[in-house]
Amino acid sequence: MIGRISTIFQFILGFILGIILISGTAVGLGFLYVSKMTQIPPKPVFSEETAQPPSENQTEAKKPATSPEETTSANFEPKTIPTKEKPEEEVLPPNAYKARVTWEQGLSLRDEPDLSAARIGGIEHNAEIIILEESQDKQWQRVRLPWSAQEGWVKAGNVERIY
Repeated sequence: MIGRISTIFQFILGFILGIILISGTAVGLGFLYVSKMTQIPPKPVFSEETAQPPSENQTEAKKPATSPEETTSANFEPKTIPTKEKPEEEVLPPNAYKARVTWEQGLSLRDEPDLSAARIGGIEHNAEIIILEESQDKQWQRVRLPWSAQEGWVKAGNVERIY
């Protein structure tokens, strides 16, 4: 009789410990998953960002020693510093104006002023575009994308004029 109670007690204790072990593992894995998903990934570093011009100390160390006679204006080459050229101001057609996309999700560029027209591209939020004209019903605007010179139609009311 005592042996039977001992066996039942061992079974119940083993069953409870098994449930605790399984649920503890599940909670631990869940916590690990949530903690990994809530971490912000490291910022990617691109090759353009890591390539830095050599400092003055590094350039002086690389130069060969020259005598005063060798440093004349004939073999002197001035360093040219690349500068960003200012893009030429685009001439707008009559009644055209620049605008900025205000719709958070961006806009679909269509080939005709109709929702069922083919989508030929997209314009991201805050992009600067050129409004060329409006449709007769004032529901659509024909636009030009300055970066690609592509033209198409967008739904009106999703841009703000830039003065």
